[in-house]
Order: sequence, then structure tokens, then C-alpha cells
Amino acid sequence: MKLVIIAGTPGAGKTSILINTIKILKGTNTKPAVVKVDCLATDDDKRFATLGIPVLTGLSRDMCPDHFSIYNLDEMKKFADTNNADTLIMETAGLCHRCAPYTDNCLGICVIDSTSGPNNPGKTGPFLSCADIVVVTKGDMISQAEREIFREKILEANPGCTILDVNGLNGQGAAELAKHIMASGKKVTNEEKLRHNAPFSVCTLCVGEQRVSKKYHRGLLRNMNGFQEYIGE
Repeated sequence: MKLVIIAGTPGAGKTSILINTIKILKGTNTKPAVVKVDCLATDDDKRFATLGIPVLTGLSRDMCPDHFSIYNLDEMKKFADTNNADTLIMETAGLCHRCAPYTDNCLGICVIDSTSGPNNPGKTGPFLSCADIVVVTKGDMISQAEREIFREKILEANPGCTILDVNGLNGQGAAELAKHIMASGKKVTNEEKLRHNAPFSVCTLCVGEQRVSKKYHRGLLRNMNGFQEYIGE
């Protein structure tokens, strides 16, 4: 079974791009299943359901959505197997630019909004630098010169990636993305490993501490000078 992981910041157009791409995949021999991971609530499962494919929704709530996605990957694979899917497509909610949800044997797709500014690709971290494909959205809202600069900034961060321009509203470019998904020869295994470590999530704030003073906090902590320390047992 193929595993496709879609990552990107909020509002970049991940769901709209996926819907247009899945419509094309359904016209082939591909049997996709979709897992949508969001934070507090979502109605995207209803949008995916209109395509007539198996859909599973997960809400991470107080947990980082990418940590949640990684932790529940085995359950997602079982869901796809149960529904006789040959391609599991997982869309994870975007929060920070440091997320790193891709596994070694997935097809990693980063969706990035071209209106976010020319320096944004250099700030995004592993969810862009470790991706196989970088999908650029909203390119029709900036000039050709700005698009070229944005493209070069992506290649500076990830020289080996494939860059695709896709319009989530009209589906332009989705056919090319579908071809890359179908052409991927990677198969998910039972011993998947992350391409890059996920952001650490071990501190007092993570377990509900609301007091602000530094004296109340334990765990992995980073100071303003960049020094990281562990405080606790």
C-alpha cells in the first residue's frame, strides 16, 4: 500500500487540492482512502465523503496534530486495509513551520501558499526541506517575477524536490500531482521511521501548567539565547 502524507500551513489549500487530485485518481485503477487530522473540529470529512471514498477523521485536541498523526499511523493503515484501499492519503493539520510528519517510505507532499512572502520557504523547516513534492498554491495572485523568486527560495531549502503549481479552486495542476502519486513506487512498511525528528513536546505547559513564571516549569526548555536545557527528574 502507498502512503501519501500531505503537510502544510493553515489556509494553504491542502484539502481543496486533495479533492481535485482524488477526483482524477478515481478515474484510474487507484483505490484511495483518506484520513483527515485536524485540531479541534473539521467538516472536511463531509467534503471527502462526497467523492465516494473511505474517510476517517482524527482530532488531536490538546496534542500536536503531527505527533497525533505519527502516533496513530498504524490505526490509519488498518483503516485503509479494511476498506481495500491501495493508497492511503493522510492530510495533517498545519500549526507551526517546524512540523516533520513524513516517514521514509511515504510520498511526502508539502503545500505552501505563495502569497506568504518570498522568505517563507526558508522559514518552514523539515516539512518543506524533507518533502518529495512541494505544491505551490495561489500563484495567480502574485506576479511572474515573484513566482520565480518563490521557486528559487524553495529550491534553496530543498534542492531535490519537485515543484508543482496547483490551483485548489479550479483544479489546474492536480492532474500532474495525481500522476506523481500513481508513479510513486514507495510502499509503506510495518517498521516506518521518520525522515526528521518531530518538534519536542515535553514541558510543563504541555501537561496543563498555566502559571507563567519560569520557576514553575520543567522538561525540555529553550531560553532566549538559544540554550536548551532539561529541568526535572
